[in-house]
Amino acid sequence: MQSLKKVFSSTIKLFYPHVCVGCGSDVLHDKDLICYRCVQLLPHTQFEKFSTNPIDKIFYGRVPIEAAYSEFYFSKGQLIQTLIHEFKYKANKDIGLYLSKLMGQKMIDNNRFNNIDYVIPLPLFADKEFKRGFNQAEIICNGLSKIMNIPVLTKNVIRVHFTETQTKKHRSERWENVAKSFLSTNPLILQNKHLLLVDDVITTGATLEACAQILHQIQGCKISIAALTNASK
Repeated sequence: MQSLKKVFSSTIKLFYPHVCVGCGSDVLHDKDLICYRCVQLLPHTQFEKFSTNPIDKIFYGRVPIEAAYSEFYFSKGQLIQTLIHEFKYKANKDIGLYLSKLMGQKMIDNNRFNNIDYVIPLPLFADKEFKRGFNQAEIICNGLSKIMNIPVLTKNVIRVHFTETQTKKHRSERWENVAKSFLSTNPLILQNKHLLLVDDVITTGATLEACAQILHQIQGCKISIAALTNASK
């Protein structure tokens, strides 16, 4: 019986090989998503340890933020771009959960993100989320929630206007593109709460800033920000 199982398993691997999402190597355990070599190559920023890190500085003078950071540096043509592309555009939610759990562990290992009441994904416009099939920021929040044991709120903050892609816009253009795009549907729940606003990639921070500005209109609301990757320059 054991021999038959081994033959069946080998046959399955022949037609459906289990390979590393990052480099394509088949030298990894069946339950792993990326190989040991790729794990070692992940570009951690270590920003969670420092209150004056580059992500905090993005929001200086723009919107009051308790703490901000990103877990990975984003670089084109590198491993992290492959992983984010697999997650965001090929709907590999498992890799998003894996990376966000690494992120969550870093956050609970220091005290900069203590006393968070809710984790909130930066919302997508409803039509865009329908076409993609999911909100990548929500997947990241789910991973953080499992590690940090903090509830996720997904319907309280919504995006009320469609906005064009931010990719090729300058900082001022990005802000104009997203200003007044967000709304809290039930602000009473968020009164006097410390919220962790989460996105997948942070560049200029304009979209997160616009959302944070709306949340700061709620009585006693405090905001921290976490992004999976950092593409700011």
